[in-house]
Amino acid sequence: MMPPKDAFTKEELQVTSRLRQMKLSGMADALENQLRDPNADLASFMDRIIEIVNTEWQNRYDKKFSRFLKQAKLRYPAADLDESIYDPGRMLDTASIERLNTCHWVEEGRNLLITGLTSSGKTYLSNALCISAIRQFKTVRYIRASILMGELEQSRIKGCYLEYIQKLAKIDLLAVDDFGLMPLDLDKCRDFFEVIDARDGRKSTILISQFPIKSWFDMFSDGTYADACLARITDKKHSYRLEMNGRSMREPV
Repeated sequence: MMPPKDAFTKEELQVTSRLRQMKLSGMADALENQLRDPNADLASFMDRIIEIVNTEWQNRYDKKFSRFLKQAKLRYPAADLDESIYDPGRMLDTASIERLNTCHWVEEGRNLLITGLTSSGKTYLSNALCISAIRQFKTVRYIRASILMGELEQSRIKGCYLEYIQKLAKIDLLAVDDFGLMPLDLDKCRDFFEVIDARDGRKSTILISQFPIKSWFDMFSDGTYADACLARITDKKHSYRLEMNGRSMREPV
């Protein structure tokens, strides 16, 4: 362990203080660490500047990432694409998952439909892809379909329905989980259409469901709304698909 420096000079204290006043606390911390290090002068001037700037950059990145992550309200905020996606028993399209992880599809405003068996890891995978988008500072919101429908109903009662739709329309990536677990009556059909139509071709949506896409039409009580919604979210030119019908993630390996 390096011996601590007894005290900073007046000039050193002034510089670190001014850095903090300018809200450059990362740079101030890095500079103080260097001032305490008796071997700091062994590094070149440029190396020391790079370390100071990188510390500030990382500090700001981490704070911004944490803020975006909190706003996303993910079920699994620590989800990542670990080696388990290559487990043959899960029968995953790993090549497509790796390409989706780049988030180019989010930049293009395309959708992703994730279907498969219960406990196959659909939600976890969707959250891992959401985190990849957050790392690029794209706005993300994860929500269960029943909660989304409830929030839309409440916004109508409170008189802020259009504002809520506009808020959803601005989110770069909206992940709707458990799609199909609740029937869509006429009001819910209309609400779901408004959300999908407001985002169509502009922003990306993930729909996660344990039901195959071919059965989604029957989830809608109104055929016209079913046609309108599915035309926007299942078009193969604008939506990617992942099927997860491998082993249950709750079963021991």
